[in-house]
Amino acid sequence: MLQQLQRPLHTHQPQTAASLAQTMSLLHLTSDELRQSIERELSENPALELTHSPHCPACGRKSAQPGLCPICAIRPGAQVVVFSAPAVDFHESGSSRPRQDPFDATEHPETAETLSLATHLLRQISTELAREDRPIAAHLLTGLDDDGLLGIDPAEVAAYFHIPSSRVERVRQLIQRGEPLGCGSRSAREAVAFQLSILQETEPVPPAANACLAQFKLLAHHDFDAIATASSFSRPEIEAAASFISANLNPYPARAWWGTPSATHPPATPVYRTPDILLRWLDDAGATLVVELTLPFAGRLRLNPLFQQARAEDESGAFGAAIERARLLIKSLHQRQTALEVLLTRLVSLQRDFIMRGEGFLRPLTRASLAADLGFHESTISRAVAAKSVQLPNGHIIPLARFFERNLSVRTALKELIANEASPLSDEMLTAALKKLGFALSRRAVTKYRLMEGIASSQERKRMTA
Repeated sequence: MLQQLQRPLHTHQPQTAASLAQTMSLLHLTSDELRQSIERELSENPALELTHSPHCPACGRKSAQPGLCPICAIRPGAQVVVFSAPAVDFHESGSSRPRQDPFDATEHPETAETLSLATHLLRQISTELAREDRPIAAHLLTGLDDDGLLGIDPAEVAAYFHIPSSRVERVRQLIQRGEPLGCGSRSAREAVAFQLSILQETEPVPPAANACLAQFKLLAHHDFDAIATASSFSRPEIEAAASFISANLNPYPARAWWGTPSATHPPATPVYRTPDILLRWLDDAGATLVVELTLPFAGRLRLNPLFQQARAEDESGAFGAAIERARLLIKSLHQRQTALEVLLTRLVSLQRDFIMRGEGFLRPLTRASLAADLGFHESTISRAVAAKSVQLPNGHIIPLARFFERNLSVRTALKELIANEASPLSDEMLTAALKKLGFALSRRAVTKYRLMEGIASSQERKRMTA
């Protein structure tokens, strides 16, 4: 089954090709998006049926398969246990799972509350935000409009708090790095440019992308000829870059939070933040890491027996298409969950130190290297990682893509050096200090990472402390 995920989409077996194409499509979805897709299919296809979820005979936990759940069936000495469980099971107060579960509503009531975008962003950056900067972050977040763009001038915020503009800018850049990426930008162009700069760290980007952003108004009007004339790229290159920008970047980042591309106001119904993956330790010893994948429903999908019986009695074949469509969805969902379980088993094993000890221990890892390790195609890894979130054992929710940020440990070490400096260190001094820690970087790279973290230059830091 997993070998199918490695093959290209073009195949001589139509059913296999259809299954693979649908699996790849489902793999890209978050748990909430997958739930909506399945609910739509259940309402449209009478051949598809949702039955009650089986329970573990030992602990009573809902599970994806009959028999003992993975926790009760765990082998002694296992370091990682990965399994899928219904999302509703994360919140059940009667669950017999250990009480340190971060999704237990009695211990973490905030997981069941309606979150505003500002609260969601503040929680993401709280661990990196100095206590004295929290009022600044709160002030900036209250200035976000419904598109996630900053409607107030940072200079006015600096004047209000009587602090340097660089300090406000540092906090604003922290907000921009939260999910959805680009919130806190001053304009749609800045939001897209920021997202592109982050994407360039891990993914190949069309060379003409920056040229398109330099002519943002022309890009908005699809005037590709004018952009080509103003740059050194051909029209086909500009069109390819524009298509990439449209598919991967969002000039209005908060619209991803509200859940609709055309929304300009918050939804009337509550928005609940449920991670796609939950990480926790099995016990206080911290020897076994439990990885729970959120299933979008509490139950099992199957072919409707009555519909199958009707098909057998009908000679016209009118029911055949609906049954094949339902069978294809069930097979593709199973392949999706299996692929994610295999991927996460390896990923959390490689990044165990990061999960246990923090960002400074993130192991350099690329999607391509993980794909080669598992025998998957790189696009499979990219789809599986995209848009999904993970709750760490400490309760912090991060994008799954954070596990692949190759320079995160370097940036963490850089922040620690600056936080503990007796007097402001120049970029050259920081380069030398990082080299002693095992990070061989150029001064230019150190400057880049310092700016990414919103940290002022040594001269500015000296003025701020004077």
